[in-house]
Amino acid sequence: MRARSGDEGEGKRLPVRVAFDSRPLSDPNGVGRYARCLLHALCDTAADGDHVVETQRPSATARARDIDIFHSPWMAGAMLRSACPTVVTLHDLSNLKRRSERLRTGMRLRHLAVQRAVRVIVPTEAVAADAVTHLQVEQERIVVIPDAADATMYPRGAQPIAAARARFALPEEYLVWVGGMEHPDPGKHLAELAATPRRLPLVLVGPTRPWAHELPDVILTGRVSDEYLAAIYSGARALVLPSEDEGFGLPAVEALACGTPVVACETLALREVLDGRATFVAPGDTRALIEAAEDVKRPAPPPPGWSWEDAARATWAVYLRAIAPVDLPRRMPRIPRRRATGASGVDAQ
Repeated sequence: MRARSGDEGEGKRLPVRVAFDSRPLSDPNGVGRYARCLLHALCDTAADGDHVVETQRPSATARARDIDIFHSPWMAGAMLRSACPTVVTLHDLSNLKRRSERLRTGMRLRHLAVQRAVRVIVPTEAVAADAVTHLQVEQERIVVIPDAADATMYPRGAQPIAAARARFALPEEYLVWVGGMEHPDPGKHLAELAATPRRLPLVLVGPTRPWAHELPDVILTGRVSDEYLAAIYSGARALVLPSEDEGFGLPAVEALACGTPVVACETLALREVLDGRATFVAPGDTRALIEAAEDVKRPAPPPPGWSWEDAARATWAVYLRAIAPVDLPRRMPRIPRRRATGASGVDAQ
């Protein structure tokens, strides 16, 4: 590996070539949003000579001699073995807190891969604490870099809002929830939210599967473009977040960027990100959530003053530190041997 300094203030340094796992770019949910926004901002903030290589084959790209570091923007892309240092982003660990998820062989291999990363990026201190507790990642290797609202998220005027209402058959006033509905997730409490009595209609925005169409008395939009999403945010009375656990709460920051109030069941991460910017109710109390959302007043507080360019500059600093000649000592977990029978055939990358 080429000698270089991890301190950006020590004069000139050699260019950095980053392999960025681009597989989640098409994901319609938060991981995809993170990957797309960060990749764009990394390219915009790169120093002279620095370069980001998008890869659909991380293991092959990481073996290339001209790659300095590999960044997986999701846990699913973390590699057990790599010819260059690796950085992994963890968005939340709510699934890991469920015993059924912890026991899955594939998940255990992913956890080992995260433990072998030189640096682990998380969006909040709450997720950092979870990574230490549930993945045994050393605190010294964790870096908190918050997410941000995309530049397309800003308050829309009457015409775009009316166009969104016409396109998705939305009422004049409504509450909104944004997220993926491909699989039932009991931690999101969507079924309880849909069943809670309310005065205003509830609009659920995001990709769906058949189970979501069985939720009572809701309006489903399916996946929408960023322009329509900003208009739907702007036209809503409030965004509601009934989840029992969050890693960051990106829809909340997007809603605030569009001028829409946020009402949430309290979690550590949401309080960390939104303290003073959202109305909180007790965890699991969907009735209080709905009542507060229907009574909330505008204008909404501004979103946190953090941009994707800020996140990208902080991420470049992580890359530089990760490839510095002298790094933090770290424990290398052993990979458990598979039994001769019942092998799962899980890809170890």
